[in-house]
Amino acid sequence: MSILVIAPHADDEILGVGGTMIKAIANHEDVSVCIVTRAAEPVFSEDVFRRIRQETLECHKFLGVKKTFFLEFPAVMLETAKRYEINNSILAVVEEVKPDEVYIPHIGDMQKDHQIVTDAAMVALRPNGNHKVRRIYTYETLSETGWNLPNVQNEFIPNVYSDIGSFLDKKLEAMKIYASQLGEFPNPRSLGAIEALARYRGSTVQTMAAEAFALVREIK
Repeated sequence: MSILVIAPHADDEILGVGGTMIKAIANHEDVSVCIVTRAAEPVFSEDVFRRIRQETLECHKFLGVKKTFFLEFPAVMLETAKRYEINNSILAVVEEVKPDEVYIPHIGDMQKDHQIVTDAAMVALRPNGNHKVRRIYTYETLSETGWNLPNVQNEFIPNVYSDIGSFLDKKLEAMKIYASQLGEFPNPRSLGAIEALARYRGSTVQTMAAEAFALVREIK
């Protein structure tokens, strides 16, 4: 099986799908990651960009990711990019990978980049091409999912759980590689918060740890 994880920013893929990625790779499945944005001036310095890029490459090598795509749109300024360019760039990745499963951000995330990426991904994932993706899931991202205005549209309502009890330790090790993005607990982007969420999601389905997703579409 081929899996594609679409992440607005480097580290979102580990926060939301890291354990599931590790489990899939352990089962000899192909996992590719598409990082849509990069740290760019004037918001971020070139030094910040280089550090995050190196962390990403090191993390994905550690996990055994088959291929990493960098689309290079400006982080926290994604609304300045042309919508059709974002759509087409993600579509090109989908057409190359031809994934069976795709993971995209939750549309109700607070960060505007996440919302734009989800909208663009759904355009790219329309089931009208030669290759039809069998399953599409949305994932939750600590510090983005759950911090938006409280309403029904923004609420993350999971209905699929991935048992990562055997893979949580490696997920935490992978996140340590993103040292520039980590904080100290109770910062939501901390090892303590990542483990707490995994344990909570696991307890929901009586496993030691889990990642939660919302199924968008499945073609059987």
